[in-house]
Amino acid sequence: MEALKVWSLTASPLRQLLRLSSSSTAIYGRRSHHSSLMLRCASAASSSSSSNAATAETPKPSGRNRRAASSSNSTSDREAIRSIRLKKVEELRGQGVEPYAYKWEKSHSANQLQEIYKHLANGEELNDESDRVSIAGRVVARRAFGKLAFLTLRDESGTIQLYCEKERLSDDQFEQLKAFIDIGDILGASGSMKRTEKGELSICVSSFSILTKSLLPLPDKYHGLTDIDKRYRQRYVDMIANPEVADVFRKRAKIVSEIRKTVESSGYLEVETPVLQGAAGGAEARPFVTYHNSLGRDLYLRIATELHLKRMLVGGFEKVYEIGRIFRNEGLSTRHNPEFTTIEMYEAFSDYQSMMDMAELIVTGCAMAVNGKLTLDYQGTEICLERPWRRETMHNLVKEATGIDFSELGEDLGKAKDTVLVALQDVLEHKDKSGIGACSSLGHLLNEVFEVVVEPKLVQPTFVLDYPIEISPLAKPHRGNAGLTERFELFICGREMANAFSELTDPVDQRRRLEEQVRQHNAKRAAAAAETPEGKAKKDDDDDDESYEVTLDEDFLTALEYGMPPASGMGLGIDRLVMLLTNSASIRDVIAFPVLKPSPHIYASGSLKLEDTPPPPPPQVSSVVDDGDDDDQYVDAQVEEVVDHVDGLLNEVREEEGKEEDCALEEGQSNGEILKSSLKKETLDSEDGERREKKKKVQWVDLMGKELAEIREFESRLVY
Repeated sequence: MEALKVWSLTASPLRQLLRLSSSSTAIYGRRSHHSSLMLRCASAASSSSSSNAATAETPKPSGRNRRAASSSNSTSDREAIRSIRLKKVEELRGQGVEPYAYKWEKSHSANQLQEIYKHLANGEELNDESDRVSIAGRVVARRAFGKLAFLTLRDESGTIQLYCEKERLSDDQFEQLKAFIDIGDILGASGSMKRTEKGELSICVSSFSILTKSLLPLPDKYHGLTDIDKRYRQRYVDMIANPEVADVFRKRAKIVSEIRKTVESSGYLEVETPVLQGAAGGAEARPFVTYHNSLGRDLYLRIATELHLKRMLVGGFEKVYEIGRIFRNEGLSTRHNPEFTTIEMYEAFSDYQSMMDMAELIVTGCAMAVNGKLTLDYQGTEICLERPWRRETMHNLVKEATGIDFSELGEDLGKAKDTVLVALQDVLEHKDKSGIGACSSLGHLLNEVFEVVVEPKLVQPTFVLDYPIEISPLAKPHRGNAGLTERFELFICGREMANAFSELTDPVDQRRRLEEQVRQHNAKRAAAAAETPEGKAKKDDDDDDESYEVTLDEDFLTALEYGMPPASGMGLGIDRLVMLLTNSASIRDVIAFPVLKPSPHIYASGSLKLEDTPPPPPPQVSSVVDDGDDDDQYVDAQVEEVVDHVDGLLNEVREEEGKEEDCALEEGQSNGEILKSSLKKETLDSEDGERREKKKKVQWVDLMGKELAEIREFESRLVY
């Protein structure tokens, strides 16, 4: 009971949304009534928010006293709990128990025990010495009834129940368990195997040891799922609260392993190339710049591994690859992180057709390794990865989608732009028209139309072939079409997954193209400098900033002059592949520790101020315990306030999206009514009519469904 109250104390399902929403007047320029609504929500919530920290790990007051308890914000709650647990650490050491152990000998994992003893019948117990087991993990739930206690222990593989009887434990361990073990602690336990009468496989504990005493309370399930900011900033908490999050990273590891297995079985050798480079090349992107003190010079974090891998081909290697971190000093989004992982591979004596086959082999192999099939659901869309995949030229795809045949537009760039603007006037937004107007060649114009109109429609796997030479400075000229290159990009779900060329090996042509790329960049840089008011610098987060310097990699050009064999090369984005195969909507979901903007200052100048403190947390609803007190009225009042609070927030989000203010479901029943019904049922009813303790957590996602998805989407816009 004590630990359940600690768990419940931390449950603040919509706290982050409330705080973010309170600041969004400054961010989005909302109507004035927005602020008052959020203040009303905060006020309504404050009367039933979490109880103060003094009651967090002590016996619960009666319903009447509980109603009188003052609210406290999450920070003070957490610090109070931390203080209490630090005192427990001192008490344990005072009793000669070290709460931070050096090691523990495990005999099994939780999943192994579940598999080995799945045959045990209800009520059956094994007392043989051979059936004694030892396990370790984190306590994620606890219940205590007189001389009996149940703990749920979670390790990397899964969960197992600990069945703790006072008679089975030596010395004063049972009292120690009741007094000092909290949810979040890491525990080692030994004992025999038993299946309870209710069918729960358990370890009958004969001894246990506190391996690590947790000082901070764990979040509840709801908070861990929807607090976008905390999920990414404190991924370790996210993985504790939500084991399915860790599964994504296990799948990621399996995908990387499968990629290595696939390419190495084809004869490729893994090599390593420098992260710090004297010239950032191999792609067109703004680099990160650092300074080397001993050398007294600037160095760049690599934006690609391409140019050094090609040097390996010059040196005599025929098949090389690298899985490595890439760094690009550009924007943040659901698809972009400043550091990301790619595999780049190069094969001598082959062309880009070979790389299409390799791309299919890698993606389908990873899909089978992770999901066991070649059809998958990605965000509600079925994707079929059965080979072969569609292969079509950029010219034909643009003609198919727009009716414009670029091969018939001639050489007049201005006339071509006018033709495009007229043909697409109904589908182009203002920024798209500006992009078309800024195109410096027909090749750039073709690519711009492709990106705006065609790319989002490429849902099923599609190889887009034969890119314009103007945007492909490292690709070989096309053998049959002047002005084009032998290059492809792979698209799935409207996203670029891979990029490949028949590699340019002519050192003179390569120098000319790279010099032209530098010239164009410097021209844009000069134009941007001329347009910038004197003394006013560009913003650091401006993705169109051309202020960074581009230089030629003279050593790479020298290497080409020694001779590089004909070759093909491909880069494939591992993060986006993991997103696809794990049905993850954001790149942040597949990177354990993504780069984020600084924590938002919610009450900045010009925003709402509530005495310079955050608003109180919303009502605690993740677990309501009926302990026999006569507090039906308290529960009813709590549920009513939750209903008002949640419905108010949902209406506000819908209003932000320009939707109907009514949040009623199809059958006319409001979210609040469903929530109230479920809460009261879980709180006050029991199958046999007796009042009994219940601790089943309310599953908010199931209750709110679509509306909660909208809330998460609303939060994401503020975080990004």
